[in-house]
Amino acid sequence: MATFGNLTDRLVETFKNLRGKGKLSAADIDGTVREIRRALLDADVALEVVKDFTGRVRERALGDEVNKALNPAQQVVQIVNDELVTILGGEARRIQFAKNPPTVIMLAGLQGAGKTTLAGKLAKWLAAQNHTPLLVAADLQRPNAVTQLQVVGEQAGVPVFAPEPGNGKGNPVRVAKDAMKFAKDKQYDVVIVDTAGRLGVDAELMRQAADIRKAVDPDEVFFVIDAMIGQDAVATAKAFQDGVDFTGVVLTKLDGDARGGAALSVASVTGRPIIFASTGEGLDDFEPFYPDRMASRILDLGDILTLIEQAQKTFDEEESRKVAEKFATDSFTLEDFLGQMQQLKNMGSIKNMLGMLPGAKGMRQQLDNFDESEITRTEAIIQSMTIPERRQPRVLNGSRRVRIARGSGTTVTEVNALVNRFEQAAKMMKTVAKGGVPQVPGMGPIPGAGFGGARKQLPKKKGSKSGNPAKRAAENAALAAGTKSSAASAGSGSGFGLGGSKAGPTEEELASLQKFLGRG
Repeated sequence: MATFGNLTDRLVETFKNLRGKGKLSAADIDGTVREIRRALLDADVALEVVKDFTGRVRERALGDEVNKALNPAQQVVQIVNDELVTILGGEARRIQFAKNPPTVIMLAGLQGAGKTTLAGKLAKWLAAQNHTPLLVAADLQRPNAVTQLQVVGEQAGVPVFAPEPGNGKGNPVRVAKDAMKFAKDKQYDVVIVDTAGRLGVDAELMRQAADIRKAVDPDEVFFVIDAMIGQDAVATAKAFQDGVDFTGVVLTKLDGDARGGAALSVASVTGRPIIFASTGEGLDDFEPFYPDRMASRILDLGDILTLIEQAQKTFDEEESRKVAEKFATDSFTLEDFLGQMQQLKNMGSIKNMLGMLPGAKGMRQQLDNFDESEITRTEAIIQSMTIPERRQPRVLNGSRRVRIARGSGTTVTEVNALVNRFEQAAKMMKTVAKGGVPQVPGMGPIPGAGFGGARKQLPKKKGSKSGNPAKRAAENAALAAGTKSSAASAGSGSGFGLGGSKAGPTEEELASLQKFLGRG
């Protein structure tokens, strides 16, 4: 996530300085903690949170768990990871559903935090979990807020209860009450109430939100906060906690490029857990918040679990099995390639997915330069081909490639590059499917990986293989002298050492033979 990019870079650089040290002195620990403190303050983390965090890290780092560790630097990273998990809320918490439906979830927060869009994301996520959510348009203050929620609801495939047009007209408390009756009559099991926000914390906002809370008695009140607002997040969160109170936090705009201090401050300061995080503009860019996974991302240790979950949610297992079989039988086509690429797109941002890999921050420049529109161009090229061309790329002659380039709005060079990449990828995947190790272009052959090609023959060890000690000594002596003995030449001449190119052994050979027999 881009929000923690600078913080991650600073922390990774700090830990790099500890590597290679067999033992860490108090000065090493103090220097590391000082750098961590600076990094957190630069990331706009609340001062009180930074003090508590660095104090606990220093105390543990100076203790026996680091002094007795085989790898002290790695142990310090583990301590920082543990403490990050703690300030992010410890264990993940999920929605507390009502025993008797409907479960009521009220959204509160400042205007501009993304409440309305988040309402649609939450509703879509719940629908995917086999719930029947209802969105309630109780934000009657902001211009077009009701219309926006209706549009978002339609995109998410979730109904919206909106009896009032809004734009400053209507009573939000009455709308919330009527929505509860409507939900029970229609048997919706979750009600999500979108309330009004303000540009800043004020008494009227708090009173209205408190009145709605009293009217609907929600099971959950989610405080929606923009992860990019830094130190102000703490003051805003405290004000809402005092005025309305909330049961959990939802972070939005975690894909932004700001410093991200809100995420590292709000849970610790308010004592309320972060339950969800919004990671992009799309309705699917929404995920449950796991403190341990977020800590791993911040420390550039990757988030493989979330990546796997996204893949399992997107990729069809049966379809993937068929594709794997096609790889093994050399029948993988551009049509299959297109289908896999479209499933990959459904997982969301490719940059975000690559950013979940361990050590991804080391590829920051490559990730920043990655052009996601390249996938769209690839789709256009394949879709401009006929079915036979997709299934048999070898029929793509020059005139066909010109036609495909025109139809996809690309160049013949791009079409050629795609076909070449496809053929290389198909060969690599076939090798993997058969249990081999592929040769990655630009990396050369991988040692010990004989994947179908002729294995390079090692030079044979020179020397006699004769079972007769006297004969072996004579032959080895001859090799050392750079000549062939008559015995050695017997293999290519007459048997038993007769009829060779030479009449008999040299003086050096006889001397060597005598030495071997103990007569020299």
